[in-house]
Amino acid sequence: MSYKGKFALVTCSILAATLVISSCANPTQEYFNKGNEYFEQGQYDEAIAEYTRAIELDPQRAELYYSRGNVYFERGQFQAAIADYDKAIALDPKFVMAYNNRGQAYAMMSQFDRAISDYDKAIELDPKLAVAYDKRGLMYRDKGDLDRAMAGFNKAIELDPNLARAYFNRGYTCNKKGDKVQAKSDLEKCIELSTDPNLTKAAQDLLVRL
Repeated sequence: MSYKGKFALVTCSILAATLVISSCANPTQEYFNKGNEYFEQGQYDEAIAEYTRAIELDPQRAELYYSRGNVYFERGQFQAAIADYDKAIALDPKFVMAYNNRGQAYAMMSQFDRAISDYDKAIELDPKLAVAYDKRGLMYRDKGDLDRAMAGFNKAIELDPNLARAYFNRGYTCNKKGDKVQAKSDLEKCIELSTDPNLTKAAQDLLVRL
């Protein structure tokens, strides 16, 4: 299933957390910055160690748990990721991306209803978060509700016309609904916009099978 690929959003959204942390030099910031560097380099053990040191110094900072949760997510340790997202949300109940990424972790565990609940909350907090509509659409598709899935993909594309994965997901769903014309159009648009080789190949392969 398409949601079982690597979520680019997790990698990108960690950068937003960096902006929340004070730019003043302090040990917590240094550990946090180091964790970010290791995360971007794919050195996940080292990233976790740095984030953990930062948390030990400032256990009330939600962004630190969120960032460590993203690393656990990338390692496939979804329960550990959820535990950290839980903590981030407890400390900051309006932490939009913590809900979104926890939803992704639940999705990876095929806990669709929990994932939908988290995407609902992320959308409630940020009605313009296109990726949440896209991911929620996937959950509805996997539950067999293709109409709600399509509504999610349509909204994601409306909010972000350059969201390549939403075109893939809508194209895939259109194909399942028997609309091969729209499926072809969406897959071609996905290929045009995609910067992810895996996504591009998936769209190309599906296009050939139409």
